[in-house]
Amino acid sequence: MNQRWRLLALWLLPIGVVLLIGWQVVSNGGINGLSQSNSGGNSPTVAPRNAAVARMSYGRFLDYVEAGRITAVDIYDGGRNAVVEAVDPDLDNRVQRLRVDLPGLAPELINTLKEEGISFDVHPPRSTPPALGLLGNLLFPLLLIGALIFLARRNSNMPGGPGQAMQFGKSKAKFMMEAETGVMFDDVAGVTEAKQELEEVVTFLKQPERFTSVGAQIPRGLLLVGPPGTGKTLLAKAIAGEAGVPFFALSGSEFVEMFVGVGASRVRDLFKKAKENSPCLIFIDEIDAVGRQRGAGVGGGNDEREQTLNQLLTEMDGFEGNNGIIIIAATNRPDVLDSALLRPGRFDRQVTVDAPDIKGRLAILAVHSKNKKLDGELSLESIARRTPGFTGADLANLMNEAAILTARRRKEAIGLGEIDDAVDRIIAGMEGRPLTDGRSKRLIAYHEVGHALIGTLVKAHDPVQKVTLVPRGQAQGLTWFSPDEEQTLVTRAQLKARIMGALGGRAAEDVVFGSQEITTGAGSDIQLVASMARNMVTRLGMSDLGPVALEGGSQEVFLGRDLMSRSEISESISQQVDLQVRGMVKRCYEETVALVAANREAMDRLVEILIEKETMDGEEFISIVAEFTAVPEKDRTVPILN
Repeated sequence: MNQRWRLLALWLLPIGVVLLIGWQVVSNGGINGLSQSNSGGNSPTVAPRNAAVARMSYGRFLDYVEAGRITAVDIYDGGRNAVVEAVDPDLDNRVQRLRVDLPGLAPELINTLKEEGISFDVHPPRSTPPALGLLGNLLFPLLLIGALIFLARRNSNMPGGPGQAMQFGKSKAKFMMEAETGVMFDDVAGVTEAKQELEEVVTFLKQPERFTSVGAQIPRGLLLVGPPGTGKTLLAKAIAGEAGVPFFALSGSEFVEMFVGVGASRVRDLFKKAKENSPCLIFIDEIDAVGRQRGAGVGGGNDEREQTLNQLLTEMDGFEGNNGIIIIAATNRPDVLDSALLRPGRFDRQVTVDAPDIKGRLAILAVHSKNKKLDGELSLESIARRTPGFTGADLANLMNEAAILTARRRKEAIGLGEIDDAVDRIIAGMEGRPLTDGRSKRLIAYHEVGHALIGTLVKAHDPVQKVTLVPRGQAQGLTWFSPDEEQTLVTRAQLKARIMGALGGRAAEDVVFGSQEITTGAGSDIQLVASMARNMVTRLGMSDLGPVALEGGSQEVFLGRDLMSRSEISESISQQVDLQVRGMVKRCYEETVALVAANREAMDRLVEILIEKETMDGEEFISIVAEFTAVPEKDRTVPILN
């Protein structure tokens, strides 16, 4: 229908312009056309308005009248124009038609023409029919109004267009009477505990008597908390697919607009629609965009976002209540949410959706590998062990990258090599150009072997998985370690081992090339070491200062964070902290240098092999080290999968 209106307007606009111009031509009696009358009294011959007629000045016209050279005069436009027939002596007395601009129809001119016996005729202006005159006056306003209506209809469906001027206060939530998201609980893996919490919501919506018979009330709100990519939005889609009730979905940023009061109006409109369709579900993604702590702004707290939050708090648990409405929200920043939003009665439960363990990763990989061809020697368990700390989104991206590499290499199935390369690309970046300079390549090889050697010889350190000289991202070489699974608690010995492992590259440069030839390659390692050592002293109580927390774990998330943080310790204690950090790092570095120097022969052999092959896996590396010295057995806590 809109297309037909547009085509009609496009046709009418040029036609209207042509009609308007034509009517102006008619109403003005032509452009330059004049009529003439002969002395015989016959009807004058009308000269075309665009006819080429020579001009004569008014003074010369009077001279010609006195000289008797004018034979006929036709007066037009109320005496403002005239066409005269004059005898020109310069042209052998031939009669010539000339046009004269008159000052007006003066009686003196008429008397002069009569006295000289000159034939003249006065032509009255042409009269316009009243209907045509009215149409001509209304044509342009009608065309203008039609064009404005056309533009308004054209922009009515555009966001922020003129047709949306009265829609600012309406909720932008996507409403589905029966949400068909295509996602069910069976499609969500790796978050078993969160699924159990949310399955209760679905059961209450389908069988409420099961809870009300024993006096139980379902939570009014559930807050999904977890790092990005763990599946919070996917769980909300699964709830919508399972519940079979009206479902509202929107983002927290959709409440806030540049106009004052729009956010609060949208909240009211959202809950009004929800109450009309209760029982129902409301899902608010990224609620921290609107639910941040009030009064945290520098310029005062009476801003648009806080008004929106106040309205949201009132609708969730205010005077009227919201019976039959269950609100599910998701965020990865629960620390910035307002405390009033988290209290019971609003968000009664906080469901943690954390990164999956090895069993969860195995279940997620099973979901994302359904439509992919895997090599017969590749097992999902090996991929799950290879990817500690990966979220569901990371694992989905891993399988997709591996499939792309398989297609690029023209293979028929995904193998372990594609999985390893995909993991390296996700963590470290794209593969760079191989090193060609012999001196730089040897130096980087000693640096990376130093990391791997310390990680192998220190019992509390995570075992080495791979050492490579292939550049990735900003790194010229990489050493991969395979951490023990689910290290929720880390011992002091493990932290010390990690510090020594990070210092292994600098220690190898120092032992092999001397203190004057150490490079900037250990810059990021030293920053990591300083951070770990300081945390051990100030937060974990693992120093001679005793079990005292000298720095708080919270951060100022609003007023500049570290720039606005206050010092919680005295100046003397701060000096002692610096001494403890320096002493801890110094002792670890001395032990690392001694360990590298004692195994110089093994390190030289490893460097020669690494330069030749460019990549060594952990088993080969450990076997070569075992030829020169005893390798401590690592403590593994990885559970055995059934």
